[in-house]
Amino acid sequence: MANLKDIQRKIKSVSSTQKTTRAMKLVSTAKLRRAEELAKRSRLYAQKMNQVLAEIAGRIECNKVGGLEKNRFFTSIDNPKMVDIIFVTADKGLCGGFNIQTIKEAKRLIASFQNDKVKIRLRGVGKKGIEFFKYNEVEMYDEVVGLSSKPNKEKSDDFIKASIDDFIEGKTDAVYIVYNGYKNMITQELHVNRILPIDTEEFECNDAQPKSMLEIEAEDEERMLNSLVDTYAKYNMYYTLIDSVAAEHSARMQAMDTATNNAKEMVKSLNVEFNKARQAAITTELIEIISGVESMK
Repeated sequence: MANLKDIQRKIKSVSSTQKTTRAMKLVSTAKLRRAEELAKRSRLYAQKMNQVLAEIAGRIECNKVGGLEKNRFFTSIDNPKMVDIIFVTADKGLCGGFNIQTIKEAKRLIASFQNDKVKIRLRGVGKKGIEFFKYNEVEMYDEVVGLSSKPNKEKSDDFIKASIDDFIEGKTDAVYIVYNGYKNMITQELHVNRILPIDTEEFECNDAQPKSMLEIEAEDEERMLNSLVDTYAKYNMYYTLIDSVAAEHSARMQAMDTATNNAKEMVKSLNVEFNKARQAAITTELIEIISGVESMK
């Protein structure tokens, strides 16, 4: 049986860890509330932007000869040669399977394209994902650390701008973003979004189409559409960061809650072991005393 001092040392160590994990849970809970509110507001803005984009693109698709066929932002290439994959992970660990889920999905997407002989340019946001791919000798085309933990619109725009410009110039045929997003307090949702080119399957032309609330001159539609697509792609990157950091705090809160409960159970188990060891030591001492008394008779 373990020494009493060793058990006491373990109890003290686990109790200290329990205090740390409880504090980390409280910090993540407070951060989650702020991140959750920002994510909700950003989601509403993104939805409105997508509606306006879909409306203007739908007009061009339905009312002009050729529609969007000549617009690269809306032209999907059946056999792409080069694809940008952007993944977003956290800069820190201790958040359960949050990072590894994103990494696994990024690996799956990379393997899928490589099987189709498509070249990949991997762009990474977040220290954990970048370190993983570098350790496994996967070439990183671009990387940034610190942006996933503290989303910044200007830095986010600068990061995604290179992908947008390369897509416009024809250097790449598609841009994908892989990340773990916030669904609710206890659930994260994995996303694989193709932000460029934009999917046109939702655009439907029919005579019963409601009259638009937007008053735009026909010759301005395409110019405004191109401007909106640029804003759409940049904001998608920024919203991804906001959604991801909310999910990160949610995952860390759960992980620290589980760790705290496990530490609590371990302390209970160690206390039982300590009491058994102490009782055994007392019994042994009593036996030795009794044996000594008996030997003196």
